[in-house]
Amino acid sequence: MDTPDVGIPERLARRMSMAEQHEYLRTKLTRRRALVTAGAFAGGGLLAGCSQGAGSATRTSGPSARTATGQVHGSVVTPFGRHLAFGADPRTQMRVSWQVPLAVRKPYVRVGLTPWELSRKIEAEVRTLHTPGLAGRRFALDQYYLHAALDGLRPGTTYYYGVGHEGFDPAARDRHATVGRFRTAPAAAEKFVFTAFGDQGVTPEALANDKLILGRHPAFHLHAGDICYADSVGLGKDSDVYDPSAWDLFLKQTESVAKSVPWMVTTGNHDMEAWYSPNGYGGQSARWSLPDNGFDARKAPGVYSFTYGNVGIVALDANDVSYEIPANKGYSGGRQTAWLDKRLGELRRTADFVVVFFHHCAYSTATHASDGGVRDTWGPLFAKHQVDLVINGHNHVYERTDAIKGGKVGRRVPVGASTDPTRDGIVYVTAGGAGKSLYRFPTGVKDSYEGKVRNRESVETFHWTGSRQQKAETVEWSRVRYTGFSFLSVEAEAGTAPRLKVSALAQSGERIDHFEVRRGA
Repeated sequence: MDTPDVGIPERLARRMSMAEQHEYLRTKLTRRRALVTAGAFAGGGLLAGCSQGAGSATRTSGPSARTATGQVHGSVVTPFGRHLAFGADPRTQMRVSWQVPLAVRKPYVRVGLTPWELSRKIEAEVRTLHTPGLAGRRFALDQYYLHAALDGLRPGTTYYYGVGHEGFDPAARDRHATVGRFRTAPAAAEKFVFTAFGDQGVTPEALANDKLILGRHPAFHLHAGDICYADSVGLGKDSDVYDPSAWDLFLKQTESVAKSVPWMVTTGNHDMEAWYSPNGYGGQSARWSLPDNGFDARKAPGVYSFTYGNVGIVALDANDVSYEIPANKGYSGGRQTAWLDKRLGELRRTADFVVVFFHHCAYSTATHASDGGVRDTWGPLFAKHQVDLVINGHNHVYERTDAIKGGKVGRRVPVGASTDPTRDGIVYVTAGGAGKSLYRFPTGVKDSYEGKVRNRESVETFHWTGSRQQKAETVEWSRVRYTGFSFLSVEAEAGTAPRLKVSALAQSGERIDHFEVRRGA
């Protein structure tokens, strides 16, 4: 029997928080289930075939995982959607995640130093995600995500791996095509590249960007949120529409690159999914295994940090501080910001460069403009710790600021220039052209990028205030603008003169921006 439709036709008088939406959905579903069940018993029948429970993400490991069984033999259940992520220490830890279309027995990962000798076998954890027929969806959906933690790896080493389960052995001769590989971070700092973007979704343009990224041979990729758009509305309201099957398509699309490049994600407004948990992140926790060193890995899976070579990376959840979309505003009770202050201080003492990425824009002039909540809450900390680069998504364009100091231009940074955060301020990059439909800049404001440089101009835009109002502002910090699909590529150099060489590449392969970050140059 189909799970009853539990969409929310009502429009409440006030905006509900994510926690209130979660409670509303659970209460509504439970009430309807009780009514349907009572009717079935009154008619002498039982709800045979209904999906079990109103559950969200449930985890099974050890004996529980081994007894999970599908309806068909495991040999015909093919894993898909492989995606990697670092643990807290990229030199020795890797997390392997994937999906199966049906429950399977005894899932695992095989690992080895060659594709033909996958001698090490690690049991996988099953995270089952049940979604009822929400917001117009007639059918319920059960999704099965599997995760294996690989620890004790050698730094700077290439490993081969295969994912399997009872009846599907990746080490079998006819399964070698399913074997992937990854490389751990080196023990000592050396030159490397990482890439970044936000707002991807499932589109031909998103797939094209993935292929271009793979060609850069990055050590890892940063995804600044709005990952697959299963929630296609993203307003954090009870009227949002949600289709969990979009995740199946997304993970299949992304597998071509994420099976070998650690895909380090954080949380956007389209990634809040109210059904699964009070803050809407239960779905993210089921689908991703990320470093668990943030302020609370269970409540905020998109908040963490890691160090690769001479670069410290910090991932943040801007839903916690957003003025524009306040469904989760303040959910951490200030804990995320306190953690950020401490972590930036630690990284500043140990890494040459500190890069922060999150979803909502601190400084942008496109459709969503700038979020004053980010500026007010985190801007002073970025300045205090002299963060070297901030990467955002949210606006589906490429835009890059001059170096910003005290909310104004600290130093102009034309295309090809060098900037010093200890003196000039911080450069903010919006890299939201990953694949979803593109936005535009304010009326009359033209694109300005490498090969199409215009005279310097001020831009009439706005930022969101604490009362969720749009406050007009005239800015001069909008240095580079590009309306097109693109991504960011950053080359980090160590040694006596460390630097970050930052480039933005269009989907055509054309370079649309580049600049350098050098401290104390």
